[in-house]
Amino acid sequence: MEQVGPTESKRIKPQEIAALLKQHGAALVVYASQWTTVAEDCVQDAFVKLATQSPPPTNLVSWLFKVTRNQAINSLRARNRRTEHEALASHLKTKVPDSLNPATVFEQSDERARLMTTLDQLEDQQREVVTLRIWSELTWAEIAELMETSSSSAHRTYATAIARMKELLETSCLTKRI
Repeated sequence: MEQVGPTESKRIKPQEIAALLKQHGAALVVYASQWTTVAEDCVQDAFVKLATQSPPPTNLVSWLFKVTRNQAINSLRARNRRTEHEALASHLKTKVPDSLNPATVFEQSDERARLMTTLDQLEDQQREVVTLRIWSELTWAEIAELMETSSSSAHRTYATAIARMKELLETSCLTKRI
């Protein structure tokens, strides 16, 4: 019979990881897609890291979003480095065709396309807060911890972003009627 070591008993159980993935996986992918086209890989890496944490983090959901964010930003940096190296080597910049671009595939409907366009017009911090609050359903305290700010500051950023989105969407609706 194999004995369980002290560090193994403190790890999160596979059933808990499966439940977290089921509950927050899609929101994590949407969140990571702000920075990278390999959002699913970033989410997978975050869950792999969670499985190896001993003891597990106190706030699992907030921790998952923070690690996913870091993975996505690292992925973006790595992609940018590769692109620069490839451009230097070939003296040509290549672009992924829109039909293969995950962002394009995600924006299939007009509603999604308008929403994504509106989100893209927000400042980075505003877009991040909106994504965390609406699609990820994080609390203000969790958002504040993740963004290293206060809850009230996160809420003000969110309110400003929602007002800006409303303004942008109303303007685009008026333009379509004319």
